[in-house]
Amino acid sequence: MAVWDDVVGQDRVTAQLAAAARDADAFVTAERQGTGAQAGSGPGEQPQQAPDPEAQSGPQSESESEPGPSADRGSASQMTHAWLFTGPPGSGRSTAARAFAAALQCVSPDRALGGAPGCGFCDGCHTSLVGTHADVEIVRTDLLSIGVKETRDLVRRSSLSPAGGRWQVIVLEDADRLTEGAGNVLLKAVEEPAPRTVWLLCAPSVEDVLPTIRSRCRHLSLRTPPIGAVADVLVRRDGVEPEAADRAARATQGHIGRARRLATDERARARRAAVLKLPLRVDDIGGCLKAAQELIDAAGEDAKQVAEDVDTKETEELRAALGAAAGTGGRLPRGTAGAMKELQDKQKRRSTRTQRDSLDLALVDLTGFYRDVLALQMGASVPLANDEVRDSIHRIATASSPERTLRRIEAVIACREALDRNVAPLLAVEAMTAALRAG
Repeated sequence: MAVWDDVVGQDRVTAQLAAAARDADAFVTAERQGTGAQAGSGPGEQPQQAPDPEAQSGPQSESESEPGPSADRGSASQMTHAWLFTGPPGSGRSTAARAFAAALQCVSPDRALGGAPGCGFCDGCHTSLVGTHADVEIVRTDLLSIGVKETRDLVRRSSLSPAGGRWQVIVLEDADRLTEGAGNVLLKAVEEPAPRTVWLLCAPSVEDVLPTIRSRCRHLSLRTPPIGAVADVLVRRDGVEPEAADRAARATQGHIGRARRLATDERARARRAAVLKLPLRVDDIGGCLKAAQELIDAAGEDAKQVAEDVDTKETEELRAALGAAAGTGGRLPRGTAGAMKELQDKQKRRSTRTQRDSLDLALVDLTGFYRDVLALQMGASVPLANDEVRDSIHRIATASSPERTLRRIEAVIACREALDRNVAPLLAVEAMTAALRAG
């Protein structure tokens, strides 16, 4: 199975990445054979990026890049040192970046016979995909932001030569979470990369990345995958029954990660079912306040579950590393309290993000409900995303107007924006439920 098989519904993106991986492989091979770099690059330099005539058009708008300073418009190479993957949630940005990282590290012997890098079976591909390759650093965060300290560590890592002699690849899955200071630290490394270093940045949109960084990256824009393609990958990769896979893919409107969770996690299905009952429970102010509190409680329960699964293990590992006595009651050695306080602060920030992510997921499901209501009101021929609650959707649709439905959708969007601005979650959700009642 090639590394591209899990990049769902992004044929033109994978074609561009596969071409870049071939050029990168040719560059390494030529340099090792002492024949010089491919496509106009000098020995030890980055292969150069050429403009892709198809990248500026097409239904997916694959590339809106502004070539970086190393780009050579006379070059035939499709490879460059920095890439920016953007697309809506669930489009598979990080999956595409990881697949590309694996293709860059592919050591399949079939390459010598004309095979494309990215076989998916060799040691380079396998270890890159599972996150154990020595030259592939995959960075994701459970926190609200990525700070200067973490970014400086990444920049230091990027300056090292590849241990395996191919490429040093840094995959930053949450580039949109870089603070302004962290972005400025990263800029220098992206602007003047070390030889054989490749940066793969992922973000929802180009606006989420500093202009100075995105101007030095080749931009690939991913689309929301087709529902049928998402259902197919759930059946093929996760062993989900076809009917359940189709229902999950349709309910999440092509969001790969959410569809997998919905198809495989009974608790996720229960939480979603509770959210879809909310529009029928906001008939009075008391119902609004109760529904808001239940949403907050459910998000808090998610955060508590993550804490139980991760925090205790992290704390015990740190205590052991610091030389504390066995058991949670053992005293810490003198001078180590600061390290424990730093871990506790990190866990608190992670809990906050988990709660917000859970709330945001509920609000996305709520938006999908009102989208179905609006579709019925307007007589649209699109299939309902939440067909299992068709009766509730029909009841709301007949009792209100399209104008009221649009105002309710705007209220949900306003709640998401308020949470992004650090408004107290309960206050934001209560304001939303009151607005849903008023319509």
